[in-house]
Amino acid sequence: MTSLISTYVKFLFIATLFGVAYGTSAASLYTPTSGPCPANFSLYRLTSPNQALSPDEASYVSSRNSAILPSAWASYLANVPGAPLPGYVTAVHPALGVAVSGGGWRAAIFGAGALNALDGRNASAAAAGTGGLLQAATYLAGLSGGAWLVTSLVQADFPTIQELVYGVGQFGGWLPQYSLALPSGDLFVDVAYLAGLFADVQGKYGAGFPVTAADIWARILARHFLNGTSGENFFDTTVPHGAGLTLSGVAQTDTFKAFAEPFPIVIADSRSDAGNQSNVNVAGGASIPLTNPIYEFNPYEMGSYDPMLAAFAPAKYLGTRNTSVCVTGFDQLGFVQATSSNIFSSYNTTNLTSLLDALVSTVGPSGVEPGIELDAAVYPNPFYGLAPGTYIDSNQTYLSLVDGGFDTESIPLQPLLVKARGVEVILAIDATADVDGFAAGSPLIVSQNRTKFFPSSYSFPPVPNSVDDFISENLTTHPTFFGCNSSAPTPLIIYLPNGAPPPGQPALTNTSSNQIQYSASEVQAMLDQTFEIATAAGVDNEWPACLACAVADRARERLGAVRGGVCASCMARYCWS
Repeated sequence: MTSLISTYVKFLFIATLFGVAYGTSAASLYTPTSGPCPANFSLYRLTSPNQALSPDEASYVSSRNSAILPSAWASYLANVPGAPLPGYVTAVHPALGVAVSGGGWRAAIFGAGALNALDGRNASAAAAGTGGLLQAATYLAGLSGGAWLVTSLVQADFPTIQELVYGVGQFGGWLPQYSLALPSGDLFVDVAYLAGLFADVQGKYGAGFPVTAADIWARILARHFLNGTSGENFFDTTVPHGAGLTLSGVAQTDTFKAFAEPFPIVIADSRSDAGNQSNVNVAGGASIPLTNPIYEFNPYEMGSYDPMLAAFAPAKYLGTRNTSVCVTGFDQLGFVQATSSNIFSSYNTTNLTSLLDALVSTVGPSGVEPGIELDAAVYPNPFYGLAPGTYIDSNQTYLSLVDGGFDTESIPLQPLLVKARGVEVILAIDATADVDGFAAGSPLIVSQNRTKFFPSSYSFPPVPNSVDDFISENLTTHPTFFGCNSSAPTPLIIYLPNGAPPPGQPALTNTSSNQIQYSASEVQAMLDQTFEIATAAGVDNEWPACLACAVADRARERLGAVRGGVCASCMARYCWS
Protein backbone atom coordinates (compact mmCIF):
# COMPACT_ATOMS: atom_id res chain seq x y z
CA MET A 1 0.00 0.00 0.00
CA THR A 2 3.01 2.30 0.31
CA SER A 3 3.08 2.47 -3.48
CA LEU A 4 -0.48 3.80 -3.42
CA ILE A 5 0.51 6.60 -1.07
CA SER A 6 3.66 7.44 -3.02
CA THR A 7 1.63 7.65 -6.22
CA TYR A 8 -0.91 9.95 -4.61
CA VAL A 9 1.82 12.26 -3.39
CA LYS A 10 3.31 12.62 -6.87
CA PHE A 11 0.02 13.86 -8.28
CA LEU A 12 -1.67 15.73 -5.45
CA PHE A 13 0.34 18.89 -5.86
CA ILE A 14 -0.54 18.98 -9.56
CA ALA A 15 -4.17 18.38 -8.66
CA THR A 16 -4.22 21.34 -6.30
CA LEU A 17 -2.89 23.58 -9.07
CA PHE A 18 -6.03 22.85 -11.05
CA GLY A 19 -8.07 24.14 -8.14
CA VAL A 20 -11.06 22.47 -6.57
CA ALA A 21 -13.38 25.40 -6.13
CA TYR A 22 -15.84 24.07 -8.70
CA GLY A 23 -18.84 22.37 -7.18
CA THR A 24 -19.97 18.81 -7.69
CA SER A 25 -23.24 17.10 -6.96
CA ALA A 26 -21.32 14.86 -4.59
CA ALA A 27 -20.08 17.78 -2.50
CA SER A 28 -23.51 18.80 -1.24
CA LEU A 29 -24.64 15.20 -0.73
CA TYR A 30 -21.48 14.36 1.23
CA THR A 31 -21.90 17.39 3.51
CA PRO A 32 -23.62 16.74 6.87
CA THR A 33 -26.51 19.04 7.76
CA SER A 34 -27.80 20.34 11.09
CA GLY A 35 -31.30 20.89 12.40
CA PRO A 36 -33.44 20.58 15.52
CA CYS A 37 -33.27 17.23 17.28
CA PRO A 38 -36.41 15.09 17.32
CA ALA A 39 -38.51 14.99 20.49
CA ASN A 40 -37.05 12.89 23.30
CA PHE A 41 -33.76 12.53 21.46
CA SER A 42 -30.95 10.74 23.34
CA LEU A 43 -27.35 11.23 22.31
CA TYR A 44 -26.39 7.73 23.43
CA ARG A 45 -27.80 4.49 24.83
CA LEU A 46 -26.14 2.62 27.69
CA THR A 47 -25.96 -1.15 27.23
CA SER A 48 -24.83 -2.20 30.69
CA PRO A 49 -25.20 -4.29 32.73
CA ASN A 50 -26.48 -6.97 30.35
CA GLN A 51 -25.18 -5.87 26.91
CA ALA A 52 -28.73 -5.01 25.93
CA LEU A 53 -29.44 -4.83 22.19
CA SER A 54 -31.09 -1.78 20.72
CA PRO A 55 -34.86 -2.14 20.34
CA ASP A 56 -34.45 -1.82 16.57
CA GLU A 57 -31.87 -4.60 16.28
CA ALA A 58 -33.82 -6.84 18.66
CA SER A 59 -36.95 -6.28 16.58
CA TYR A 60 -35.13 -7.02 13.32
CA VAL A 61 -33.61 -10.24 14.61
CA SER A 62 -36.86 -11.38 16.18
CA SER A 63 -38.77 -10.72 12.97
CA ARG A 64 -36.14 -12.51 10.89
CA ASN A 65 -36.14 -15.45 13.31
CA SER A 66 -39.87 -15.90 13.01
CA ALA A 67 -40.57 -14.92 9.40
CA ILE A 68 -37.47 -16.03 7.50
CA LEU A 69 -35.13 -18.42 9.26
CA PRO A 70 -37.30 -21.53 9.71
CA SER A 71 -38.01 -21.83 5.99
CA ALA A 72 -34.48 -20.70 5.08
CA TRP A 73 -32.96 -23.41 7.29
CA ALA A 74 -35.25 -26.04 5.80
CA SER A 75 -34.41 -24.92 2.26
CA TYR A 76 -30.71 -25.07 3.04
CA LEU A 77 -30.92 -28.58 4.52
CA ALA A 78 -32.84 -29.75 1.44
CA ASN A 79 -29.68 -29.03 -0.58
CA VAL A 80 -27.40 -31.12 1.65
CA PRO A 81 -26.64 -34.42 -0.13
CA GLY A 82 -25.60 -37.80 1.15
CA ALA A 83 -26.64 -39.75 4.23
CA PRO A 84 -29.69 -38.50 6.13
CA LEU A 85 -28.89 -35.96 8.83
CA PRO A 86 -29.86 -36.76 12.42
CA GLY A 87 -33.33 -35.61 13.37
CA TYR A 88 -32.06 -32.94 15.74
CA VAL A 89 -30.45 -31.06 12.81
CA THR A 90 -33.80 -30.53 11.14
CA ALA A 91 -35.55 -29.77 14.44
CA VAL A 92 -33.48 -26.71 15.35
CA HIS A 93 -32.99 -23.19 14.00
CA PRO A 94 -29.37 -22.29 14.84
CA ALA A 95 -28.20 -18.74 15.52
CA LEU A 96 -25.43 -18.31 12.95
CA GLY A 97 -23.10 -15.38 12.45
CA VAL A 98 -20.78 -15.03 9.45
CA ALA A 99 -17.59 -12.97 9.81
CA VAL A 100 -15.46 -11.83 6.83
CA SER A 101 -11.88 -10.78 7.50
CA GLY A 102 -9.84 -7.85 6.30
CA GLY A 103 -7.10 -7.93 3.69
CA GLY A 104 -7.92 -5.36 1.01
CA TRP A 105 -9.15 -6.51 -2.38
CA ARG A 106 -7.98 -10.06 -1.62
CA ALA A 107 -10.28 -10.29 1.40
CA ALA A 108 -13.23 -8.72 -0.41
CA ILE A 109 -12.89 -11.18 -3.30
CA PHE A 110 -12.22 -14.26 -1.16
CA GLY A 111 -15.11 -13.31 1.13
CA ALA A 112 -17.36 -12.83 -1.88
CA GLY A 113 -16.38 -16.23 -3.22
CA ALA A 114 -17.18 -17.84 0.13
CA LEU A 115 -20.59 -16.14 0.35
CA ASN A 116 -21.25 -17.21 -3.23
CA ALA A 117 -20.77 -20.82 -2.11
CA LEU A 118 -23.35 -20.27 0.67
CA ASP A 119 -25.97 -18.44 -1.39
CA GLY A 120 -29.07 -20.48 -2.09
CA ARG A 121 -29.81 -18.38 -5.18
CA ASN A 122 -26.65 -19.74 -6.78
CA ALA A 123 -27.59 -22.97 -8.55
CA SER A 124 -24.00 -24.21 -8.36
CA ALA A 125 -23.93 -23.66 -4.60
CA ALA A 126 -27.24 -25.45 -4.17
CA ALA A 127 -25.93 -28.36 -6.22
CA ALA A 128 -22.75 -28.44 -4.13
CA GLY A 129 -24.83 -28.77 -0.96
CA THR A 130 -23.75 -25.55 0.73
CA GLY A 131 -26.14 -23.09 -0.92
CA GLY A 132 -28.76 -21.59 1.36
CA LEU A 133 -26.67 -21.20 4.50
CA LEU A 134 -26.24 -17.49 3.81
CA GLN A 135 -30.01 -17.06 3.84
CA ALA A 136 -30.14 -18.92 7.18
CA ALA A 137 -27.60 -16.65 8.92
CA THR A 138 -28.66 -14.10 11.53
CA TYR A 139 -25.61 -11.79 11.39
CA LEU A 140 -23.03 -10.82 8.76
CA ALA A 141 -19.94 -8.93 9.98
CA GLY A 142 -16.96 -7.49 8.12
CA LEU A 143 -13.90 -5.36 8.63
CA SER A 144 -11.59 -3.58 6.20
CA GLY A 145 -11.80 -5.50 2.90
CA GLY A 146 -14.55 -7.61 4.44
CA ALA A 147 -16.40 -4.40 5.29
CA TRP A 148 -16.26 -3.38 1.62
CA LEU A 149 -18.03 -6.64 0.79
CA VAL A 150 -20.65 -6.45 3.55
CA THR A 151 -21.60 -2.80 3.07
CA SER A 152 -21.55 -3.06 -0.71
CA LEU A 153 -23.85 -6.08 -0.55
CA VAL A 154 -26.47 -4.55 1.73
CA GLN A 155 -26.62 -1.11 0.09
CA ALA A 156 -27.13 -2.78 -3.32
CA ASP A 157 -30.21 -4.54 -1.86
CA PHE A 158 -28.50 -7.91 -1.41
CA PRO A 159 -27.96 -9.10 -5.00
CA THR A 160 -26.19 -12.33 -5.88
CA ILE A 161 -22.40 -12.20 -5.70
CA GLN A 162 -21.98 -12.28 -9.48
CA GLU A 163 -24.38 -9.36 -9.76
CA LEU A 164 -22.59 -7.54 -6.95
CA VAL A 165 -19.12 -7.89 -8.44
CA TYR A 166 -20.08 -7.22 -12.06
CA GLY A 167 -23.08 -4.95 -11.67
CA VAL A 168 -26.85 -5.07 -11.55
CA GLY A 169 -29.44 -2.29 -11.82
CA GLN A 170 -28.15 1.01 -10.46
CA PHE A 171 -25.12 -0.73 -9.01
CA GLY A 172 -22.31 -0.80 -11.56
CA GLY A 173 -20.25 -3.47 -9.85
CA TRP A 174 -16.91 -3.27 -8.09
CA LEU A 175 -14.93 -2.05 -11.12
CA PRO A 176 -11.63 -3.55 -9.88
CA GLN A 177 -10.04 -2.73 -13.24
CA TYR A 178 -9.80 0.89 -12.03
CA SER A 179 -6.87 1.34 -9.66
CA LEU A 180 -7.48 2.67 -6.17
CA ALA A 181 -4.63 5.11 -6.86
CA LEU A 182 -4.61 6.60 -10.36
CA PRO A 183 -7.39 4.86 -12.25
CA SER A 184 -6.97 6.04 -15.84
CA GLY A 185 -3.25 6.06 -16.54
CA ASP A 186 -3.73 9.41 -18.27
CA LEU A 187 -2.09 12.35 -16.47
CA PHE A 188 -4.76 14.93 -17.19
CA VAL A 189 -7.67 12.59 -16.49
CA ASP A 190 -6.15 11.48 -13.20
CA VAL A 191 -5.37 15.02 -12.10
CA ALA A 192 -8.98 16.02 -12.73
CA TYR A 193 -10.12 12.88 -10.90
CA LEU A 194 -8.03 13.71 -7.82
CA ALA A 195 -9.18 17.30 -7.89
CA GLY A 196 -12.75 16.06 -7.94
CA LEU A 197 -12.12 13.95 -4.85
CA PHE A 198 -10.96 17.01 -2.98
CA ALA A 199 -13.91 19.02 -4.20
CA ASP A 200 -16.25 16.33 -2.89
CA VAL A 201 -15.14 16.86 0.72
CA GLN A 202 -14.89 20.65 0.83
CA GLY A 203 -18.53 21.02 1.82
CA LYS A 204 -17.97 18.86 4.89
CA TYR A 205 -15.02 21.02 5.86
CA GLY A 206 -17.04 24.17 5.25
CA ALA A 207 -19.76 22.88 7.57
CA GLY A 208 -17.25 22.79 10.39
CA PHE A 209 -16.33 19.11 10.46
CA PRO A 210 -12.77 17.77 10.42
CA VAL A 211 -11.71 16.46 7.04
CA THR A 212 -8.89 13.92 6.89
CA ALA A 213 -7.34 11.47 4.47
CA ALA A 214 -10.13 9.04 5.40
CA ASP A 215 -12.63 11.32 3.63
CA ILE A 216 -10.63 11.15 0.41
CA TRP A 217 -10.37 7.39 0.84
CA ALA A 218 -14.15 7.29 1.34
CA ARG A 219 -14.77 9.00 -1.98
CA ILE A 220 -12.40 6.57 -3.73
CA LEU A 221 -14.06 3.50 -2.22
CA ALA A 222 -17.53 4.83 -3.03
CA ARG A 223 -16.70 4.60 -6.74
CA HIS A 224 -16.16 0.87 -6.31
CA PHE A 225 -18.54 -0.29 -3.63
CA LEU A 226 -21.58 2.02 -3.66
CA ASN A 227 -24.52 2.54 -6.00
CA GLY A 228 -24.21 5.06 -8.79
CA THR A 229 -20.87 4.41 -10.49
CA SER A 230 -20.30 2.46 -13.68
CA GLY A 231 -17.51 2.06 -16.18
CA GLU A 232 -19.19 4.70 -18.33
CA ASN A 233 -19.39 7.42 -15.64
CA PHE A 234 -16.39 6.58 -13.46
CA PHE A 235 -14.62 9.89 -14.23
CA ASP A 236 -17.76 12.05 -14.46
CA THR A 237 -17.55 14.66 -11.69
CA THR A 238 -21.23 15.58 -12.09
CA VAL A 239 -22.28 12.15 -10.77
CA PRO A 240 -22.67 11.71 -6.96
CA HIS A 241 -20.76 8.40 -6.90
CA GLY A 242 -22.47 7.18 -3.74
CA ALA A 243 -22.39 10.49 -1.87
CA GLY A 244 -25.50 10.79 0.25
CA LEU A 245 -25.86 7.05 0.75
CA THR A 246 -25.76 6.50 4.48
CA LEU A 247 -25.32 3.68 6.95
CA SER A 248 -28.74 4.39 8.45
CA GLY A 249 -30.20 4.41 4.94
CA VAL A 250 -29.47 0.69 4.61
CA ALA A 251 -32.49 0.13 6.86
CA GLN A 252 -34.68 1.54 4.08
CA THR A 253 -33.64 -0.95 1.40
CA ASP A 254 -36.30 -3.44 0.33
CA THR A 255 -34.44 -6.56 1.40
CA PHE A 256 -33.63 -5.16 4.83
CA LYS A 257 -37.22 -4.05 5.38
CA ALA A 258 -38.34 -7.60 4.53
CA PHE A 259 -35.85 -9.05 7.10
CA ALA A 260 -34.45 -11.06 4.18
CA GLU A 261 -30.74 -10.55 4.83
CA PRO A 262 -28.46 -11.15 7.82
CA PHE A 263 -28.11 -8.15 10.12
CA PRO A 264 -24.95 -6.32 8.92
CA ILE A 265 -22.15 -5.09 11.20
CA VAL A 266 -18.72 -3.57 10.44
CA ILE A 267 -16.05 -2.64 12.95
CA ALA A 268 -13.17 -0.21 13.45
CA ASP A 269 -10.42 0.15 16.03
CA SER A 270 -9.89 3.09 18.36
CA ARG A 271 -6.52 4.80 18.21
CA SER A 272 -6.94 7.02 21.21
CA ASP A 273 -5.41 10.49 21.16
CA ALA A 274 -5.41 10.23 24.95
CA GLY A 275 -2.80 7.51 24.78
CA ASN A 276 -3.02 3.77 25.09
CA GLN A 277 -4.39 2.06 28.15
CA SER A 278 -1.75 -0.61 27.97
CA ASN A 279 1.18 -1.86 25.99
CA VAL A 280 -0.55 -5.12 25.19
CA ASN A 281 0.82 -6.51 21.97
CA VAL A 282 0.59 -9.71 19.99
CA ALA A 283 2.69 -11.69 17.58
CA GLY A 284 3.09 -9.76 14.39
CA GLY A 285 3.08 -6.35 16.01
CA ALA A 286 -0.26 -4.74 16.70
CA SER A 287 -0.41 -0.96 16.45
CA ILE A 288 -3.56 -0.84 18.61
CA PRO A 289 -3.65 -2.34 22.12
CA LEU A 290 -6.16 -5.12 22.60
CA THR A 291 -7.65 -3.24 25.53
CA ASN A 292 -8.71 -0.25 23.41
CA PRO A 293 -12.43 -0.18 22.58
CA ILE A 294 -13.61 -1.84 19.38
CA TYR A 295 -16.40 0.17 17.74
CA GLU A 296 -19.10 -1.44 15.66
CA PHE A 297 -21.38 0.13 13.08
CA ASN A 298 -24.79 -1.17 12.09
CA PRO A 299 -27.75 0.51 10.34
CA TYR A 300 -29.16 1.65 13.67
CA GLU A 301 -26.18 2.45 15.90
CA MET A 302 -22.46 2.98 16.36
CA GLY A 303 -20.69 2.21 19.61
CA SER A 304 -19.06 -0.53 21.66
CA TYR A 305 -20.20 -3.36 23.90
CA ASP A 306 -16.75 -3.44 25.50
CA PRO A 307 -17.25 -2.97 29.24
CA MET A 308 -15.06 0.13 29.47
CA LEU A 309 -17.70 2.00 27.40
CA ALA A 310 -20.87 -0.10 26.87
CA ALA A 311 -22.71 2.62 24.98
CA PHE A 312 -24.10 3.31 21.51
CA ALA A 313 -25.15 6.41 19.56
CA PRO A 314 -27.80 6.52 16.81
CA ALA A 315 -26.20 5.97 13.40
CA LYS A 316 -28.54 8.47 11.75
CA TYR A 317 -27.31 11.23 14.06
CA LEU A 318 -23.57 10.57 14.10
CA GLY A 319 -21.73 13.88 14.28
CA THR A 320 -24.18 15.24 16.85
CA ARG A 321 -22.77 16.77 20.03
CA ASN A 322 -25.84 17.63 22.11
CA THR A 323 -29.58 16.96 22.38
CA SER A 324 -30.77 20.19 20.78
CA VAL A 325 -28.95 20.47 17.40
CA CYS A 326 -28.80 17.18 15.53
CA VAL A 327 -26.52 16.34 12.61
CA THR A 328 -27.67 14.08 9.79
CA GLY A 329 -25.71 12.83 6.80
CA PHE A 330 -22.47 12.33 8.73
CA ASP A 331 -22.92 8.55 8.54
CA GLN A 332 -21.90 8.43 4.88
CA LEU A 333 -21.58 4.77 3.97
CA GLY A 334 -18.36 5.43 2.05
CA PHE A 335 -16.93 7.07 5.18
CA VAL A 336 -17.86 4.01 7.25
CA GLN A 337 -16.12 1.81 4.66
CA ALA A 338 -13.07 4.05 4.82
CA THR A 339 -13.10 4.03 8.62
CA SER A 340 -13.02 0.25 8.80
CA SER A 341 -10.29 0.05 6.14
CA ASN A 342 -8.29 3.14 7.04
CA ILE A 343 -4.84 2.05 5.92
CA PHE A 344 -3.17 5.41 6.39
CA SER A 345 -2.34 4.96 10.08
CA SER A 346 0.17 2.23 9.31
CA TYR A 347 2.13 4.46 6.89
CA ASN A 348 3.00 7.45 9.04
CA THR A 349 5.93 8.33 6.80
CA THR A 350 7.26 11.34 4.93
CA ASN A 351 5.12 10.35 1.97
CA LEU A 352 2.03 10.26 4.14
CA THR A 353 2.87 13.58 5.71
CA SER A 354 3.17 15.09 2.24
CA LEU A 355 -0.22 13.66 1.27
CA LEU A 356 -1.87 15.06 4.38
CA ASP A 357 -0.17 18.43 3.93
CA ALA A 358 -1.59 18.54 0.42
CA LEU A 359 -5.02 17.74 1.81
CA VAL A 360 -4.86 20.48 4.43
CA SER A 361 -3.56 23.04 1.95
CA THR A 362 -6.46 22.17 -0.34
CA VAL A 363 -9.30 22.40 2.15
CA GLY A 364 -7.75 25.24 4.15
CA PRO A 365 -5.08 25.78 6.81
CA SER A 366 -7.47 25.01 9.67
CA GLY A 367 -9.25 22.04 8.17
CA VAL A 368 -8.89 20.13 11.41
CA GLU A 369 -8.75 21.12 15.03
CA PRO A 370 -5.47 20.94 16.95
CA GLY A 371 -4.63 17.49 18.23
CA ILE A 372 -6.72 15.54 15.74
CA GLU A 373 -4.95 12.74 13.92
CA LEU A 374 -5.01 13.49 10.20
CA ASP A 375 -4.45 9.87 9.29
CA ALA A 376 -7.48 8.53 11.16
CA ALA A 377 -11.19 8.77 10.47
CA VAL A 378 -12.42 11.46 12.84
CA TYR A 379 -15.83 11.40 14.53
CA PRO A 380 -17.27 13.91 17.00
CA ASN A 381 -17.39 11.88 20.21
CA PRO A 382 -21.00 11.22 21.26
CA PHE A 383 -19.71 9.53 24.41
CA TYR A 384 -17.81 12.55 25.74
CA GLY A 385 -17.84 12.53 29.54
CA LEU A 386 -18.97 8.91 29.89
CA ALA A 387 -17.21 6.46 32.23
CA PRO A 388 -14.18 8.67 33.00
CA GLY A 389 -12.62 5.96 35.13
CA THR A 390 -12.57 3.31 32.41
CA TYR A 391 -13.29 4.85 29.00
CA ILE A 392 -10.04 6.03 27.48
CA ASP A 393 -11.68 8.68 25.28
CA SER A 394 -14.03 10.07 27.90
CA ASN A 395 -12.37 13.50 27.76
CA GLN A 396 -11.73 13.49 24.01
CA THR A 397 -13.85 15.77 21.82
CA TYR A 398 -13.20 13.56 18.82
CA LEU A 399 -12.72 9.85 18.26
CA SER A 400 -9.84 8.73 16.03
CA LEU A 401 -10.85 5.46 14.38
CA VAL A 402 -8.64 3.29 12.20
CA ASP A 403 -8.63 0.02 10.27
CA GLY A 404 -10.49 -2.70 12.13
CA GLY A 405 -7.52 -5.04 11.82
CA PHE A 406 -4.89 -2.80 13.37
CA ASP A 407 -5.06 -4.73 16.63
CA THR A 408 -4.38 -7.79 14.41
CA GLU A 409 -7.82 -9.20 15.29
CA SER A 410 -8.58 -9.12 11.60
CA ILE A 411 -11.72 -11.27 11.62
CA PRO A 412 -14.66 -9.30 13.10
CA LEU A 413 -15.51 -11.87 15.75
CA GLN A 414 -16.00 -9.40 18.60
CA PRO A 415 -19.55 -8.27 17.76
CA LEU A 416 -20.61 -11.91 17.34
CA LEU A 417 -19.36 -12.72 20.85
CA VAL A 418 -21.81 -10.27 22.45
CA LYS A 419 -23.86 -12.53 24.69
CA ALA A 420 -27.11 -10.66 24.17
CA ARG A 421 -26.94 -11.56 20.46
CA GLY A 422 -27.03 -15.24 21.31
CA VAL A 423 -24.84 -16.31 18.38
CA GLU A 424 -24.26 -20.05 18.73
CA VAL A 425 -21.94 -20.66 15.81
CA ILE A 426 -19.63 -18.37 13.83
CA LEU A 427 -18.43 -19.05 10.31
CA ALA A 428 -15.08 -17.24 10.30
CA ILE A 429 -13.86 -16.50 6.76
CA ASP A 430 -10.15 -15.71 7.01
CA ALA A 431 -8.30 -14.04 4.13
CA THR A 432 -5.51 -12.46 6.17
CA ALA A 433 -1.92 -12.76 4.98
CA ASP A 434 -0.02 -14.63 7.67
CA VAL A 435 2.38 -16.60 5.45
CA ASP A 436 2.98 -15.92 1.74
CA GLY A 437 -0.39 -14.22 1.40
CA PHE A 438 -2.23 -17.15 2.97
CA ALA A 439 -4.11 -17.27 6.29
CA ALA A 440 -2.75 -19.25 9.23
CA GLY A 441 -5.00 -18.55 12.19
CA SER A 442 -3.54 -15.37 13.65
CA PRO A 443 -6.91 -13.57 14.07
CA LEU A 444 -8.30 -16.46 16.13
CA ILE A 445 -5.27 -16.33 18.40
CA VAL A 446 -5.70 -12.60 18.91
CA SER A 447 -9.42 -12.92 19.61
CA GLN A 448 -8.66 -15.58 22.19
CA ASN A 449 -6.14 -13.27 23.81
CA ARG A 450 -8.48 -10.27 23.82
CA THR A 451 -11.39 -12.05 25.46
CA LYS A 452 -9.11 -12.90 28.40
CA PHE A 453 -9.10 -9.19 29.28
CA PHE A 454 -12.92 -9.14 29.47
CA PRO A 455 -13.90 -12.56 30.87
CA SER A 456 -17.25 -11.38 32.22
CA SER A 457 -18.25 -9.90 28.85
CA TYR A 458 -17.03 -12.39 26.23
CA SER A 459 -16.11 -16.05 25.95
CA PHE A 460 -14.08 -17.76 23.27
CA PRO A 461 -13.25 -21.39 22.52
CA PRO A 462 -9.69 -22.70 22.82
CA VAL A 463 -7.54 -22.39 19.69
CA PRO A 464 -3.83 -23.10 19.06
CA ASN A 465 -1.47 -20.57 20.56
CA SER A 466 0.62 -19.72 17.50
CA VAL A 467 0.63 -19.55 13.74
CA ASP A 468 3.32 -22.24 13.78
CA ASP A 469 0.90 -24.51 15.62
CA PHE A 470 -1.80 -23.90 13.01
CA ILE A 471 0.65 -24.83 10.29
CA SER A 472 2.21 -27.84 12.02
CA GLU A 473 -1.23 -29.26 12.83
CA ASN A 474 -2.33 -28.76 9.20
CA LEU A 475 -5.19 -26.44 10.18
CA THR A 476 -4.62 -24.01 7.31
CA THR A 477 -5.50 -26.21 4.34
CA HIS A 478 -9.06 -27.19 5.29
CA PRO A 479 -11.91 -26.02 7.51
CA THR A 480 -11.66 -26.67 11.24
CA PHE A 481 -14.24 -26.54 14.04
CA PHE A 482 -13.15 -24.94 17.32
CA GLY A 483 -15.02 -25.30 20.60
CA CYS A 484 -16.79 -28.57 19.75
CA ASN A 485 -16.36 -29.94 23.27
CA SER A 486 -15.69 -26.75 25.18
CA SER A 487 -16.81 -26.84 28.79
CA ALA A 488 -17.42 -23.07 28.73
CA PRO A 489 -20.50 -21.59 27.02
CA THR A 490 -18.75 -20.30 23.90
CA PRO A 491 -19.86 -20.14 20.28
CA LEU A 492 -18.59 -22.92 18.06
CA ILE A 493 -16.29 -21.50 15.38
CA ILE A 494 -16.18 -22.92 11.86
CA TYR A 495 -12.85 -21.66 10.57
CA LEU A 496 -12.63 -21.34 6.77
CA PRO A 497 -9.11 -20.15 5.92
CA ASN A 498 -7.67 -18.97 2.64
CA GLY A 499 -4.80 -21.26 3.52
CA ALA A 500 -3.95 -23.09 0.31
CA PRO A 501 -5.29 -23.66 -3.20
CA PRO A 502 -7.35 -26.77 -3.90
CA PRO A 503 -5.17 -29.84 -4.57
CA GLY A 504 -3.47 -29.71 -7.95
CA GLN A 505 -4.34 -26.07 -8.63
CA PRO A 506 -2.09 -22.99 -8.78
CA ALA A 507 -2.38 -20.44 -5.98
CA LEU A 508 -4.69 -17.61 -7.10
CA THR A 509 -6.17 -16.26 -3.88
CA ASN A 510 -3.00 -15.22 -2.01
CA THR A 511 -2.52 -11.90 -3.78
CA SER A 512 -0.84 -9.03 -1.95
CA SER A 513 -2.82 -6.61 0.19
CA ASN A 514 -0.94 -3.94 -1.74
CA GLN A 515 -2.53 -4.97 -5.04
CA ILE A 516 -4.96 -2.18 -5.83
CA GLN A 517 -6.13 -3.17 -9.32
CA TYR A 518 -7.50 -6.42 -10.76
CA SER A 519 -8.73 -7.50 -14.14
CA ALA A 520 -12.17 -9.04 -14.44
CA SER A 521 -10.59 -12.38 -15.35
CA GLU A 522 -8.37 -12.32 -12.24
CA VAL A 523 -11.37 -11.66 -10.03
CA GLN A 524 -13.46 -14.40 -11.62
CA ALA A 525 -10.62 -16.90 -11.28
CA MET A 526 -10.31 -16.04 -7.57
CA LEU A 527 -14.07 -16.30 -7.07
CA ASP A 528 -14.11 -19.70 -8.76
CA GLN A 529 -11.20 -21.04 -6.74
CA THR A 530 -12.69 -19.75 -3.48
CA PHE A 531 -15.95 -21.51 -4.37
CA GLU A 532 -14.04 -24.78 -4.60
CA ILE A 533 -12.29 -24.10 -1.28
CA ALA A 534 -15.57 -23.30 0.48
CA THR A 535 -17.40 -26.34 -0.94
CA ALA A 536 -14.43 -28.74 -0.55
CA ALA A 537 -15.06 -29.75 -4.13
CA GLY A 538 -13.41 -33.08 -4.88
CA VAL A 539 -11.84 -33.22 -1.42
CA ASP A 540 -14.58 -34.44 0.93
CA ASN A 541 -17.97 -35.46 -0.41
CA GLU A 542 -19.38 -35.34 3.11
CA TRP A 543 -18.31 -31.73 3.71
CA PRO A 544 -21.80 -30.27 3.06
CA ALA A 545 -23.26 -32.61 5.70
CA CYS A 546 -20.38 -31.87 8.08
CA LEU A 547 -20.98 -28.14 7.69
CA ALA A 548 -24.67 -28.56 8.51
CA CYS A 549 -23.76 -30.70 11.52
CA ALA A 550 -21.41 -28.04 12.86
CA VAL A 551 -23.91 -25.21 12.39
CA ALA A 552 -26.52 -27.20 14.31
CA ASP A 553 -24.24 -28.51 17.04
CA ARG A 554 -24.78 -25.84 19.70
CA ALA A 555 -28.52 -25.98 19.10
CA ARG A 556 -28.23 -29.76 19.53
CA GLU A 557 -26.82 -29.11 22.99
CA ARG A 558 -29.85 -26.97 23.78
CA LEU A 559 -32.06 -29.96 22.99
CA GLY A 560 -29.93 -32.30 25.04
CA ALA A 561 -29.50 -34.56 22.01
CA VAL A 562 -26.49 -36.79 21.41
CA ARG A 563 -24.44 -36.49 18.23
CA GLY A 564 -25.36 -39.28 15.90
CA GLY A 565 -25.23 -40.57 12.35
CA VAL A 566 -23.03 -38.71 9.92
CA CYS A 567 -22.66 -35.86 12.45
CA ALA A 568 -20.74 -38.06 14.87
CA SER A 569 -18.08 -38.89 12.30
CA CYS A 570 -18.05 -35.37 10.89
CA MET A 571 -17.46 -33.71 14.23
CA ALA A 572 -14.73 -36.21 15.03
CA ARG A 573 -13.07 -35.43 11.70
CA TYR A 574 -13.18 -31.64 11.73
CA CYS A 575 -13.11 -30.73 15.44
CA TRP A 576 -9.83 -29.50 16.88
CA SER A 577 -9.14 -31.28 20.12
